[in-house]
Amino acid sequence: MTGIDLLKQRRIGVLAGGCSSERDISIQSGKAVFDALRKAGFDAVFIDIRAETASFLEDHAIDVAFIALHGRFGEDGTVQQILSLNRVPYTGSGPEASRAALDKVGSKKRFAEKGLKVPGYRVVSGEGEIPYDDIKFPCVVKPRYEGSSIGLSIVSAPEDLSGAMDKAGPQAGGVIIEEYIAGRELTVGILQDEAQPVVEIIPGQGVYDFTAKYEDAGTRYVVPARIDEHVYKKAQEIGSAAHSALGCRGFSRVDMRMDPGGGLFVLEVNTIPGLTRRSLLPMAVAAAGMDFTELCVRILLNARSGVTRPTYERS
Repeated sequence: MTGIDLLKQRRIGVLAGGCSSERDISIQSGKAVFDALRKAGFDAVFIDIRAETASFLEDHAIDVAFIALHGRFGEDGTVQQILSLNRVPYTGSGPEASRAALDKVGSKKRFAEKGLKVPGYRVVSGEGEIPYDDIKFPCVVKPRYEGSSIGLSIVSAPEDLSGAMDKAGPQAGGVIIEEYIAGRELTVGILQDEAQPVVEIIPGQGVYDFTAKYEDAGTRYVVPARIDEHVYKKAQEIGSAAHSALGCRGFSRVDMRMDPGGGLFVLEVNTIPGLTRRSLLPMAVAAAGMDFTELCVRILLNARSGVTRPTYERS
């Protein structure tokens, strides 16, 4: 019996929603995944997570979890820890890798340790004095713990920095003020731990923030990215290396900037990237000939337990 046959005998819980600022996007991802799995013949149930507790396991008898939660609870390792403790196999990275990826400061340190280039940065407390004299403009201001480019600003002058800090919001771990890398926006999707076609993102308004991702019809995507072949291959190598540096498993998406000389700088790793039909990972695999349903099935096939027990067994 194949892995797909075994999974079709199990109930798959698609976890979506949550209480983070990315709830609406997560609902979209979850519904797209749910529809795809049902289309493929799986016994799937859509679970709208509304509390950051293990209550969803009490309310729904599931054998495997497909995590489509973005942001806090879904990408910070919490739900992965809950599922591990309850011996429920789940898709994607484990608790430690998830926590490491969501922390933009901790992940930068790991990338640098592995020899990957990252933009220069400093962390500023929301209550602390802003070190204007030490900052080169333009710069990037963003929350330490957020996804979907929420709270991100590109700041051109000192007088705009305070407003950008306010937009980033209060952060327990501080706000990141990051070197702005002039050039092009690239992203590399990882599936089954292998790099997929490189996507270039061209924001309609010049800044790839939340609005550009989800609301601006002027944002364009080029896949495969039209860049020099050796840089293209290097981007895929760096994507795989960043994924591995954090201990990620299964799938992720690695965002980076390419400067005018072809230098590549890792920005972050998204352990649960958007999973709608218009999201970047599905866009990348489509360029390689894979449709959205097959993508979801492959992610599901890679579901693993975080405990030492036979996969798909529950007590």
